[in-house]
Amino acid sequence: MQSPEAAGPVVVGVDGSDASLTALDWAADEAARHGRPLRIVHASLWERYEGAVPAWMTDRPPGQVLAENIAGTAADRARRRAPRLAVTADVLAEDASGALLREGEDAMILVVGSRGRSELAALLLGSVGLVVAARAPGPVVVVRGDREALEARHQRILLGIGDHDADAAAVGFAFHEAAVRGAELDVVRTWRRPAHEPVDHPLLTGGPGTYFEHRASEILDRALDPPAGVFPEVRLRRSTVEGHAHRVLTERSAAADLLVVGARRPGRLVGLELGRVAHRALHHAACPVAVVPQHHADTTEGEE
Repeated sequence: MQSPEAAGPVVVGVDGSDASLTALDWAADEAARHGRPLRIVHASLWERYEGAVPAWMTDRPPGQVLAENIAGTAADRARRRAPRLAVTADVLAEDASGALLREGEDAMILVVGSRGRSELAALLLGSVGLVVAARAPGPVVVVRGDREALEARHQRILLGIGDHDADAAAVGFAFHEAAVRGAELDVVRTWRRPAHEPVDHPLLTGGPGTYFEHRASEILDRALDPPAGVFPEVRLRRSTVEGHAHRVLTERSAAADLLVVGARRPGRLVGLELGRVAHRALHHAACPVAVVPQHHADTTEGEE
């Protein structure tokens, strides 16, 4: 998947559910904001269950009609929302996760809803969204949250910084989003005292936690100073907060339009490549969540 500066489209998966239509609206706004085309994808395996249509038949099978109606209705909706937007829509004869992962390879951003048509109400995030966010090679946005966040009324992007986020893709992605939106970038690095503090450490003389807060501040500086020079127009807010990263970011997401988190990609596919921070955000954040992978064998999230 390409960087935000590349010319790839915004790709969104739809299945006719309310959640996918919300994701469609968000994706249309994002594509218009970045000046990118919008590609709408509906995955359907109707031929597997209904069979291919013989040449002599004039009536289309119900599954084909439904699939084409979902894609066509989504395209019409996107064009009404953003009349100048270049929109394409296709029905793909694949499973949803596989289709989206393949289509997302050349996308600027891959967008999915928080639930699908067949998901149980008890599930906070649909299985397709989870698989795509965990395995896509580039940024994935799972659309969730209230109207204020979905309509970008907060004018704030929230970014969580982990231990290895200096020069991370997530940092560059967050700065670019803030610049395009004219939004404030709220960057948070959490820290915690270990259970047994080394009380004789020279930097601990300023009080409990001083040393660890100082280290958190240094990590922020290393991660933010280079991109801040590239995006001087971005209003930057830096915070070091004591606590668990997954809890702090989830709470602060209530005042953000987009939460950006990094995800581990060790270079081999082993299960779902998500850390605790990204996993909790995808299930509980109060705004859309962008999961941006970092493709290094030694990359880890800030698992606070």
